[in-house]
Amino acid sequence: MSNQNPSGRNSESANGAGDSRPFGIRPIGHIRTPYTTKFGIPRQPGLVRFEGRIVFEPEFRNPAALRGLEGFDRIWLIWSFSRNLRDSWTATVRPPRLGGSARQGVFATRSPFRPNGLGLSCVELAGIDDAGPKRPVVRVRGMDLADGTPIFDIKPYIPYADAFPEAAAGWTASSSWQPIEEVRIGERELAAVPQRLREGLVDLLKADPRPAYRREGDDGRVYWVPVDRFAVYFRVAGRVCEVRAVRRLDDAELAELRETGRIRDDAGLLKGDSP
Repeated sequence: MSNQNPSGRNSESANGAGDSRPFGIRPIGHIRTPYTTKFGIPRQPGLVRFEGRIVFEPEFRNPAALRGLEGFDRIWLIWSFSRNLRDSWTATVRPPRLGGSARQGVFATRSPFRPNGLGLSCVELAGIDDAGPKRPVVRVRGMDLADGTPIFDIKPYIPYADAFPEAAAGWTASSSWQPIEEVRIGERELAAVPQRLREGLVDLLKADPRPAYRREGDDGRVYWVPVDRFAVYFRVAGRVCEVRAVRRLDDAELAELRETGRIRDDAGLLKGDSP
């Protein structure tokens, strides 16, 4: 069999491993999600039922490219860890699931700090919108991507080839992380959250968005997590999460949050005071 590709060039490199020349990769679009900052993004897809929208770049806004996709329940997204890109990489990383102290090889984890900064997520296909100036738009649910993340490719999830429920789970099978058992939200706090975000907010808090090193025990601290343009303040006692306040961010605060990852705390909510 010939080793030549359609261009006539030899497809093997000098070491027999194929053409290893660098190649370009560019986004086909970007995803819009409620995850304004890195903090609070679930560490795996499928844990939080927020909905996101994939908006294609103009040259890829062709409905024909999505023909047949509507018949699948789930899809794969290949994307960029655009908020974690580095010029160098390390061979080992500290997975949050192990408390942020034990190290594993980077290729044995899903850490964002990788040589090429590529992510892979299996998400639910919620629908394809054919109306609007930027159509078509792909709606997904259960993503673990920050707002504005570049999307490089979309592929269908095929159960007979992609599902291996009996496969060994390596070091993740023995980790001690446990989700929150109960989320308590008062009527006033719940009323401050738009209906479209309520189900996902409960999922997000059950996944315990606190830093890994603070998940053991009750430290009495009030934390906050950004959801869309809202700041949600919460405290964890045992395996119960209590929402203390929900505050809508104004345009200036939202811009500051996107730029710095921080918000003002003029009301002292992070000290546990009432709003």
